[in-house]
Amino acid sequence: MTKKILAYIDHFHGKVQPASWECLGVAAAMAGDTGGEAAALVLGEGVKELAESAFQYGADQVFLGDDPILKDFRPEPLADMVKKAAEEYQPDVILFPTTTRARTLAGMASVDLDSGVMVDVIALDWSGDEIVATRPIYAGKLLAKLVCSSTPQIITIRTRAFDKPEPDPARSGTITTLEVGLDSGEVPTSIASIQEKEAGVSLTDASIIVSGGRGVALNPNLEAPVDLDEEAAEIWKAQQGFALVKELADVLGAAVGASRAAVDAGYIEYDHQVGQTGKVVTPDLYVACGISGAIQHLAGMRSSKVIVAINKDPDAPIFNFARFGVVGDMHAILPPLTAELKAYLKS
Repeated sequence: MTKKILAYIDHFHGKVQPASWECLGVAAAMAGDTGGEAAALVLGEGVKELAESAFQYGADQVFLGDDPILKDFRPEPLADMVKKAAEEYQPDVILFPTTTRARTLAGMASVDLDSGVMVDVIALDWSGDEIVATRPIYAGKLLAKLVCSSTPQIITIRTRAFDKPEPDPARSGTITTLEVGLDSGEVPTSIASIQEKEAGVSLTDASIIVSGGRGVALNPNLEAPVDLDEEAAEIWKAQQGFALVKELADVLGAAVGASRAAVDAGYIEYDHQVGQTGKVVTPDLYVACGISGAIQHLAGMRSSKVIVAINKDPDAPIFNFARFGVVGDMHAILPPLTAELKAYLKS
């Protein structure tokens, strides 16, 4: 029952998504259970050093595609390289981290390799020669166990559902270089420009997340500037409310999240949305401020290890899932809470 497991390493210009190392750690553990081997797939330009780092996190060998055509995320040449690696290595399982880029490639790989894909998996177990994948369904209310009958079995691993392995600098292995079969003229996608955003804690990788909902705009003690119309005044109030959320997040070294309602209302950018149509997160601590707890939002954060809810409605559904709940106005609660935490963490 010796198995070969291939893990895709997602990165942007050499900066690795931590979920990729979690994915490689899962691959190494699965291979170890069967007496097999784990391989990593590293694609990009000037990424040989990254390929060598993969050995430290559990890879026995690395398949490397290093070419200018692979520098930016264009799915067509990357998917073609995934297919090449699969055809050469013949893995039983291909693992991808559940990141936006890797999910796209997993879907394309399943088509190219005529196989199925099991997504957002939180546990894996062997049943004979088959791998049984567990994933949440129905907004996380139930867990489904899935088996893919085709080979290779393609799986995306939920971020932070598995431990990140400790690097071992003593490990080494073999690097196999893959030839790129496409040139730029054959790739329909082009990158016009790349806009750098303000650096912050990544939502999907964060161990602590502080999120705001529609309640951020409901401050009864705050008057908007008189020259604003009703809609602009609401957004202005929401910005002041999210400033409180961000202050608490900064003190905790946390990422800032938001509910879909807050994003749809224009309070904050979509990048911060947590939920079924946003990012699915699994932090150690999730602080929900002014979030009622709609099913769509709960689907994205209910697997958090500890949930703290702050809401002035004692009947808000979020309290049914919170370990700790505070009934009250977030605008009155967050400033002193932030100040106390800041003083405590400095002491």
